[in-house]
This record gives sequence, C-alpha cells and structure tokens, in this order.
Amino acid sequence: MTAQNESELKARALELVLDAWDRALSEGVEAEVVASVAIFAALADMVDRHGEDAVADFCATLADRTRRGEFTLRANEP
Repeated sequence: MTAQNESELKARALELVLDAWDRALSEGVEAEVVASVAIFAALADMVDRHGEDAVADFCATLADRTRRGEFTLRANEP
C-alpha cells in the first residue's frame, strides 16, 4: 500500500467514524459515552491484533501526542 492510499483510507475511515459519531449524538447519546465506547472498541481491537503490552506502550505515548495537538480536529476556541 502506498502512503497516498493509506492516507486516503485513513481519511475515509475517519469520515465514516465521525458520521457514526454524529448519528449517535443526534439520537441522544452523550458525547462522553460515544467517546468512551469508541476508545474501548479501538483498544479492544488493537489488543486482539497486537497484544496487551504493545497497546499499553502505545497508550503511554498518548498524553504527549494529545498535548502536541495531534488529535485536535477543530481550531480551539478562545
């Protein structure tokens, strides 16, 4: 898979996940619940594929990555 194909697949996957997220919100599910379930589903899949130790190592990087803005989708409002 080329980097462009991977980038396109990731963009499409994000679009699909965000669509499902918006649908859940429109049906009255609170954002915190959707987030919790999405994180659980992602981590459970990763553990199944890569094992607990690899996922724990990955999770250890999340605080710094979050602070660097890696997961910020929209500009922060003042």
